[in-house]
Amino acid sequence: MANALVFIDNPGAALKKSSLELLTIARSLGETAVAFTGELHDDVAATLGAYGASIVYRPSVDDLDNYLVGPKAAYLAAAAASSGAKAVLLDNSPEGKEIAGRLGIKLNAGVITDVVGVEADGTAHKSVLAGSYNTTAKATTPVTVLSVKANNVEPAPAGAPVAPATATVEVPAEGLANSARIAARAEKPVSGRPDLSEARIVVAGGRGVDGDFGPLEELADALGAAVGASRAATDAGWIGHDAQVGQTGVTVSPQLYISAGISGAIQQKAGMQTSKVIVAINKDAESPVFEIADYGIIGDLFKVLPQATAEIKKRKG
Repeated sequence: MANALVFIDNPGAALKKSSLELLTIARSLGETAVAFTGELHDDVAATLGAYGASIVYRPSVDDLDNYLVGPKAAYLAAAAASSGAKAVLLDNSPEGKEIAGRLGIKLNAGVITDVVGVEADGTAHKSVLAGSYNTTAKATTPVTVLSVKANNVEPAPAGAPVAPATATVEVPAEGLANSARIAARAEKPVSGRPDLSEARIVVAGGRGVDGDFGPLEELADALGAAVGASRAATDAGWIGHDAQVGQTGVTVSPQLYISAGISGAIQQKAGMQTSKVIVAINKDAESPVFEIADYGIIGDLFKVLPQATAEIKKRKG
């Protein structure tokens, strides 16, 4: 019987960093099982074993990813029952949190979201009030459901890799029959930059860029960073909504967050305040962003960023 169950949703040919973080946390709780959807490639199976997964559960239907969250929650509940896990871990994505809520109802389990760390006894550390405070919480139910924020744990493989067993879990037929299906998918244009939610460096722009993300993109490419934005910038149509960082967008926690032309309102802080180092660039010396910045530059981003990009390129040769 496993102590922890990790949900990994259709990762493709390689596991995401956030999945490796979940496996690292789960291993600290004891024996780890994985509830997996999608094709289980050999390299992925080997990575699961390297990170300590003793068993990998697969759904009884091949097209689970063609449904919305209902059947996934039903499958995960069945996998949790089969594994006997006392803790279920998921990504803290919008879909992950919705699955967590449905799973809590199905398992009569306590649900803790926005988790940034978990102790061996199951006590969760979570970020609350737009990242202003960290609190601890522990469910009193037999099973706990945890949705974990990315970039708060350094992934670490197990000391001794194992060859995980596999098992099939029946997905309730009534759950599939009554669920909405995904009618079509479209490939997102490839930028060559890392995924925003998992990037170690993020360069973000706001109203101050006045529609021109060029200097931010050049700096991001020099640093190997992702590009983010405030809601004001995405609402203005200057960049896609998938780049929005904040309370109603993506939550990031990179090693370095560069904020350019963003005031630092509470909604923005909620999505980036746990960044390890924050560098703020703004012409307004009274901007709230300087209250949380580790380093602040009072200046014109259109002058500051090109200089920084040129210096980085020079040092990289």
